[in-house]
Amino acid sequence: MQLNKELVEEMELLLKFDLSSARVGLKIHSNADAEVIAAAKRLYHKELVEHEDGGFLTTLGHEAAEHLQAARQILTSSE
Repeated sequence: MQLNKELVEEMELLLKFDLSSARVGLKIHSNADAEVIAAAKRLYHKELVEHEDGGFLTTLGHEAAEHLQAARQILTSSE
C-alpha cells in the first residue's frame, strides 16, 4: 500500500497535535493552505478531531496521533 497525498496531509496534521494534554487542540484558520483545511475536514469526517476546523482530538484521534508520533520517533532515531 502506498501513501497517497491526502493521507500524508492528514498524518502531517495529526503530528502537529501536542499530546501532553487532552485539552490542547489545533485551530485551522480559514486563511490556511487549502490542503490543510481539507485534511482537517477529512479528519473530522473520520471522527479523529471534534470539529471541521480541527479543535481537539477525539479518543480515536489521540490514539492515532500517539501511534504516528511513535512511528516517526522510531523511523528518525538513527538520524
